[in-house]
Amino acid sequence: MKKLFGTDGIRGIANEELTADLAFKVGYAAAVVLRKEISKNPKILIGTDTRVSAAMLEAAITAGANSAGADVFTVGVMPTPAVAYLTRFYSCDAGIVISASHNSYEFNGLKIFSHRGYKLQDELEAQIEAEVNAYDSAKRVNSSTNIGRRIEKRNGADDYLRHLVGSLGLSLEGQKIALDCANGAAYQIGPELFRKLGAEVITIGVEPNGFNINQDCGSTAPQRLIEAVLNSGADLGLAFDGDADRLLAIDETGRLVDGDGILMILAADMKAQGKLLKNGAVATVMSNFGLDEFMRKKQIDLLKTDVGDRNVLESMLEEGYILGGEQSGHIILLDHATTGDGMVSALSLLGALQRSGERLAIAREHWRIYPQVLINVRIPNDLKQKVMSDPSIQEQIQEFSETLGERGRILVRPSGTEPKVRIMLEGEAKDEIQRMAEFLANLISSRYGI
Repeated sequence: MKKLFGTDGIRGIANEELTADLAFKVGYAAAVVLRKEISKNPKILIGTDTRVSAAMLEAAITAGANSAGADVFTVGVMPTPAVAYLTRFYSCDAGIVISASHNSYEFNGLKIFSHRGYKLQDELEAQIEAEVNAYDSAKRVNSSTNIGRRIEKRNGADDYLRHLVGSLGLSLEGQKIALDCANGAAYQIGPELFRKLGAEVITIGVEPNGFNINQDCGSTAPQRLIEAVLNSGADLGLAFDGDADRLLAIDETGRLVDGDGILMILAADMKAQGKLLKNGAVATVMSNFGLDEFMRKKQIDLLKTDVGDRNVLESMLEEGYILGGEQSGHIILLDHATTGDGMVSALSLLGALQRSGERLAIAREHWRIYPQVLINVRIPNDLKQKVMSDPSIQEQIQEFSETLGERGRILVRPSGTEPKVRIMLEGEAKDEIQRMAEFLANLISSRYGI
């Protein structure tokens, strides 16, 4: 049977792969597994993003969990990191986010957090998956005396905002900030937070209709935000993704600052304040070589992991680091959050700029970014591993790697969240790596593409 949990929870096309029936079973299985762990009926918090399928899946998960005796606390549309925080704040035994993050509306996903606000351990995910696969409605134990309740928590957004302002609050008086909330989970909380701190806020991506999440907006499509910054004369722009756990920034001249750049600014600021525990940070193999150069110059240790914020977090916890992130904009600051949090990252970035006295366009001049080319090739999920083991493709990758030598690098990997294979080349000559990336993409697509 196909594996249910991927690198970032359960992900699939809503109502086709991620069905209401599957969501019911996941809710039921999660409640059963948690009850075994804590020896009582669990409390589960559920939040969603703005996708049209969110209500359907929330109702199904709630019904499944209630039928196994769990009480479900619903907080409505809420960023993923807010669910992680509120799970702890309300003393729940688990939190579930219904979101497909940066993906388009037809996808949705289920991500489960532990009572501590961290992504659920692999062994518990495996137990839930086994319970889902073994589900048999005719054999399950039903009891009219063991039905959980659905409870609306209407103050979730206020409690999360209070946490952000209290732990990271700073004055943004006199600043003009452009926000792109991706028509997603931050469409209300984002503008409210920055206005509460005194900023003049220009907004885009704050009119969700169930179908336009991440559509030509947000961290995956920053062009509208760039235009908003330039047209309004904003001090900078901040772009979140659909569930607001990612952040990308736009400087006042319209240039993009990705997760690598944000990580560099935060690492230098935390070291200057004496807050960078163990004098190190964690990034991934996708990070630009400019990050390595910057960290060496600042005498900060840099640990590299496989792609995925789960891998970054695991390495941070193992090594005792409190700062880590991905080029895509997942930034983890463990002194403030248990997962990537776009709001925490944004406030931390603004605080660092205030302490340095630099505008973002000046701060970004402290590092060099090497040209990178990224191409995604749509591949059926069941063919991804065939792509990675295809001898002709591997030979071509090896040939390009030898051509680049120490002047660049190449990384080809299957996506953990989408039916795609991702191709990344980095080097000194943009034209050269562009040709190589396109050649590889055409080769893979001709053999396995959708």
